This record gives sequence, structure tokens and C-alpha cells, in this order.
Amino acid sequence: MPSDDPTDERSNDDVERAATAIRAGEAVVYPTETVYGLGADATNADAVERVFELKGRARDKPLSVAFGSVEAALSLVPASDRAARFAQAFLPGPVTVVVDRGDTLAPELTDGDPRVGIRVPDHATARALADAAGPITATSANRSGAGSVRRVADLDPAIREAVGAVIDEGETPGGESTVVDPDRGVIHRAGPLADEIREWLATHP
Repeated sequence: MPSDDPTDERSNDDVERAATAIRAGEAVVYPTETVYGLGADATNADAVERVFELKGRARDKPLSVAFGSVEAALSLVPASDRAARFAQAFLPGPVTVVVDRGDTLAPELTDGDPRVGIRVPDHATARALADAAGPITATSANRSGAGSVRRVADLDPAIREAVGAVIDEGETPGGESTVVDPDRGVIHRAGPLADEIREWLATHP
């Protein structure tokens, strides 16, 4: 049944505008369950390069990729059985899962490295955007070296002026995702759910 809440309509319109910008090769700013992210078409080399330029980020610091669902992610990346089981256990959530990149995602995301981090945010708008626009870059919407952005008002003016759309949903909770390589049993960055992840890695061969 359609919602009568005008906020839902505004949110849907914002997502569609942002998805249109992404499909045109532009970058957008979108909210997640941690901080605001900078999203672009993760299959488009030029769009990925644009994200690196906007952030002033070194090319050897890889970008992660957000999907609208675990199923969408596993349909595009050649994840191992263990990585797939891990993703199904912990996503959606503030966790980045390192898997084989495959051939669909742009190699520029990882400077050619065959492994990439995938995310399914625990945030309805972020997932809706990734569903509407295809896999999108999942990196914080700040200049490299600057603090992460929890409010649109705190966006660097250069980023705000350069992106094709901004989805403003107020202040986000903050924090970072936990980065895990299930195939190698390694937690690259500990954060939310780290204890549960350690237990899962120890008990799921």
C-alpha cells in the first residue's frame, strides 16, 4: 500500500535524482548508517576516477562498493562460499567484506588489485540508491585527511559544488565499518560487531 507520508515521497524523489546523476557519470552525496558517503557508478572507470579526484585520495587507497542487497552483491562479485556465508550473516550492517573483485566492477577502484571491499549499508536510503543506480562507490564524503562528514552542512564546499546531487537526511550516527577478509580470516579494521565477527571466523571454516 503506498505511503501517505510526504517525507517518503521527498526521499524517493531525492533517490531518483541522485540515481539519475550517477547513471550520467556524476558523483553524489548520500547518507549511511555511519557517515555521509560519496557515491558514483562503481562499474564506470571515469566515474571512479572522479571520486578519487574529489577526495584528493591516493590511488593506492582502494574504494569500497555499496550494493542494495546481499543478493545483488553476490550476483556481481565472484565471492567464495565462505565469503558469501559471512556476507549473509553480517550484511546489511556496518561491515565491509573483502572479496574477489571480478570483471564487472572497475579495476580503478582498487588500483588494479583483484580484491575489493563490498558493503550493504544498514540504511534504507543508501540501499535504495544502490538498487536504483547499480553498485556505487562507498567512501566517506570528505577530502582525504579531513574528518568524516555526519551533517551535509559540514561538507567541503568543493565537494558540494562538484557533485550531481546531495541527499540530506540530517545527522548520521558516525563511526566506521569493520573491514573483514573472511577468506583469509583477517579483520583489517575493527569496529562495530568485531567480537561477533571474530567468533564467526573462529567457528565457521
